[in-house]
Amino acid sequence: MRKSIMKQLMNVKGLMLGALCFLGAGNAFAQDITGTGEPALDNYEQGFRLGFGLNAGPATGDYFNFALGGDVRLQYDLTQKTSLTLTTGYTHLFGEEDYIDDLGYIPVKAGFKAFVWENSFYVLGEVGAGFAVTNDYDETTFLWSPGVGYANDVIDISVRYEGMNDFNADQIALRLAYGFRL
Repeated sequence: MRKSIMKQLMNVKGLMLGALCFLGAGNAFAQDITGTGEPALDNYEQGFRLGFGLNAGPATGDYFNFALGGDVRLQYDLTQKTSLTLTTGYTHLFGEEDYIDDLGYIPVKAGFKAFVWENSFYVLGEVGAGFAVTNDYDETTFLWSPGVGYANDVIDISVRYEGMNDFNADQIALRLAYGFRL
């Protein structure tokens, strides 16, 4: 019963964080980047970035305790404040002892990243699919992932909630990543 209430609270927190991401993304488009009243779209060089990250954090479902993984994120900068993302990697959910087997899955997500404060702090929303690849799991699940973070030219530190509909688990993950311009 207590785990069920905790899971419902985590789902509500995830929905609230997702709404914040969408509101922040809309706000990022409306910001005056140059101080002249005009967005700086003409003088910004659009381009790709590539990042490699490590993720770890607690799982919030009834069957798994902890999640650990790695990812690769391709990012296309639309403006100084907005980017499109494509993320994949591997995540391992550690099952409760003697109760359920571990679950490994490959996430494939597309998203939108918007810097909302001082070109360093951002909100990110991603959606996609998780493909189970370990043990006898034969599931594919819908993934949704709102998050907040800090990034500079090479370091990206973020916290995200990742909802997994069909794995009976969600996670809260800290991501530490190294990135560079392509």
